[in-house]
Amino acid sequence: MLSSTELINKVKSYNPSANFNLIQKAYILSRDAHGSQKRHSGDSYFSHPVAVAEIIADLKLDEQSIITALLHDVVEDTEIALHEINDIFGDDVAYLVDGVTKLGKIDLSNTSENERLAENFRKLAMAMSQDLRVLMVKLADRLHNMRTLHHVPSREKKIKKAQESLEIYAPLAGRIGLNKIKDEIQELAFEVIDSQARHQIVDKLAEIREKNKDLVDKILQQLNSIFEQEEFVCEISGREKKPYSIWLKMKRQNIGFHNLHDIMAFRIVVKNIGECYRALGVVNSNFNMIPGTFKDYISTPKENGYQSLHLAILGPFNKKIEIQIRDHAMHEVSELGVAAHWNYKEKISKKTKNKISALEGENRQYRWIRELISMFENSESASEVLKNNKLSMHSDEVFCFTPNGDIFNLPISATVLDFAYAIHSEVGNNCISAKVNGAIAPLRQRLENGDQIEIITSKNSKPSPNWLQFVTTSKAKTSIRHFIRSEKYNEYSALGKAILHKYFQSKNVDFSEAILEKALNKFGKKTIADLCFRVAEGSISRQDIFKSIYPDYEIENKNLKVVKSSSNSKKNNYSLPIEGLVNGMAIRYAGCCSPIPGDAIVGIINTGTGVTIHNQICSNLKNLALNPQRVLDVCWKSESEIGEQSYSSQIRVVVENKSGALAEITNAIAKKKMNIGHIKTTNRSIDTFEVVINIDVKSVNHLEEILTALRMSKKTIEVERLAGVIL
Repeated sequence: MLSSTELINKVKSYNPSANFNLIQKAYILSRDAHGSQKRHSGDSYFSHPVAVAEIIADLKLDEQSIITALLHDVVEDTEIALHEINDIFGDDVAYLVDGVTKLGKIDLSNTSENERLAENFRKLAMAMSQDLRVLMVKLADRLHNMRTLHHVPSREKKIKKAQESLEIYAPLAGRIGLNKIKDEIQELAFEVIDSQARHQIVDKLAEIREKNKDLVDKILQQLNSIFEQEEFVCEISGREKKPYSIWLKMKRQNIGFHNLHDIMAFRIVVKNIGECYRALGVVNSNFNMIPGTFKDYISTPKENGYQSLHLAILGPFNKKIEIQIRDHAMHEVSELGVAAHWNYKEKISKKTKNKISALEGENRQYRWIRELISMFENSESASEVLKNNKLSMHSDEVFCFTPNGDIFNLPISATVLDFAYAIHSEVGNNCISAKVNGAIAPLRQRLENGDQIEIITSKNSKPSPNWLQFVTTSKAKTSIRHFIRSEKYNEYSALGKAILHKYFQSKNVDFSEAILEKALNKFGKKTIADLCFRVAEGSISRQDIFKSIYPDYEIENKNLKVVKSSSNSKKNNYSLPIEGLVNGMAIRYAGCCSPIPGDAIVGIINTGTGVTIHNQICSNLKNLALNPQRVLDVCWKSESEIGEQSYSSQIRVVVENKSGALAEITNAIAKKKMNIGHIKTTNRSIDTFEVVINIDVKSVNHLEEILTALRMSKKTIEVERLAGVIL
């Protein structure tokens, strides 16, 4: 644990004009306030705020941020009041401490895990819209908690904390350019969530390291020699990619470990921008670049301000390696992110009434924060915003232009319509067509780097629900859903009321608006129309509303259930793993998408044959021309209720055409205690062969275990799940 003198010296090294007396006071106040409090490790609790302050100092943040780090837990965990902090350290520190404290106060009662994550995400978004330092202190706090997570005795709590860190905190750290913090949080969370997969990657990296002893040093030596011959002054360093980064790429591209060409990365740091492109010329004149790998993030920076030239080459000793070229200023931004150019002397006023206006004068890299706040304001569900943003925060980017030359960063799978919504939600809503590079293009066309897009609008145009099938950005999805909600509110409210009325009738109980009013507080709705709208939309189930109004119904009808169950147990809802079915309905699982526990599902009523359960993303659903009355709001029961039942799923595996490859696949499946129903070879060449395997699994998580194991095989080239979600 750092002493106050060591902490002050660290701050003094980059900010000699800081108020060190205040930092000393904060150190002493925090130490005395936490007193004899202990952490799970047995260490003094005070060691935690000191460690957080050290992380903040490593980011070279201002004195207010250092003091906030030291005091971030005193209001919540000690008898020190916020007004006392305000009196001693001033308004700014009190505001920051209050912001960090509020982020930790989340009501967990009556909320699912996903809702808890979504509420946490919403609070983070609102806090950072006021002052990014709140987020940076919270990230430092989370990083140290992850470093010490192994001391927490509860496995369940460790998993929850790691999952939240991986899904929210690491992506947010990446979005503001704190890549070192992002990488460390990801590695620590990966170790908790899937230690087996991580250890397999670590072992394979060790094998490569042993096989190619001193390879990084030898490549560095050759690269340095080449640049010395050109009399080019630069700094070159090399490293291995992180295990989580490798695993994520394997999963995203459905490839095996040996297919990765950028396990080793080398960084060339030069004096200025001009020398970056000169260094690129030196590399290209000595080595062959791998086609399609060059990315120029200098002329078109990432949204978090990151700049660099990226390319993959067939480098020294015929090894495929990644090269990054940047100048010293770019390197500082890549290491410290927003902290590298954080203007602490022009602080955002906490008194601003408009939480977005505080950011209006900031660089375009903060545009995503304004858009995020807008999404929360236009969406009725924080969970919806979290779901959409999980994807966009992890996405690679394409850079596209308006006819005026304005640059927009979008996910790599973005469409023309996503671009329209990136300009403004009204532009997207009124979009009728577009020109890409001067030629008329469909709204669903995927964008490529350097595309110039002209959006054509009409005041009479409005969004179509079909747009949701092909847009990819969270802003586009949220804007379309918001418009549709506004347009269809009355229609959906009436539909939701009809659905509830029909369901209550099936239970032989009373139904009226007065009865529905009993459920409003439970679901946080002000009007019956709001409640019915959410039922029709599918975000609140009719079963949950019924249970909140008639909590004793199951007990009162227990004997009746037993009679029904004995007459037709296989078709009865109470013996099936699905919630939301009317008693006595027969069900079958759709062969087109093979849903399994863990998938989001929907029930389709078919006259004469019962209910077919589909995966919600099944491509066949859009071809069914569904009447809302045919759609059932269903979901899987909990794992404990489902038990050991197995479900059929299909996977596609491409392996090297070598002896023993198929045996290695089947052995990996057998080790995971999965039954193989059928194996079919679908394609074969001199180098590879492709098989489709029917396997019996218990859930999506069970299936992911085997996909991860198969990706670890040296003989595996691709692996994916068929007829469902690509894992």
